[in-house]
Amino acid sequence: MSVFRPRASRSSLLLLGCLLGLGAGAGPAAAVSVAGPVRGDRLHVEVKEDGGPVTRYELRCHPTGGDHPDARAACARLDKATVWGHDTFAPVPSDAICTMQYGGSRTAHVTGEWAGRPVDTTFTRANGCEIARWDRLVPLLPAQGEAGTGAV
Repeated sequence: MSVFRPRASRSSLLLLGCLLGLGAGAGPAAAVSVAGPVRGDRLHVEVKEDGGPVTRYELRCHPTGGDHPDARAACARLDKATVWGHDTFAPVPSDAICTMQYGGSRTAHVTGEWAGRPVDTTFTRANGCEIARWDRLVPLLPAQGEAGTGAV
């Protein structure tokens, strides 16, 4: 009595061998631990009043946190101001034509990381361009006339 055994084509055997080879040596998936802190958007802000107190606070976004007085609104404003290919914290161009208005002696220094890029910049209210740059990022920075809040 003869047993019928179909012949497998060479390409089928080759494919089967490749598939078995891919699985050979592969064990069960293991959990991978990532060393170091979880990365995210984190900014440290220091606001100086002329002759007054220095206010410091931290803002974390994605997820929202820190001791910023309005972290949720500040993160939302930064998200809206962030455009791919443009530096959210870029200084005023040196050839900009700015109005000669003075917005006060308040300054702010912002450091940290935003959208995967390092941030280290200073804000002033020395002229119309600098005032507009500052106001574009309120409430990350305090609005004109608003007292700084946060840890000193």
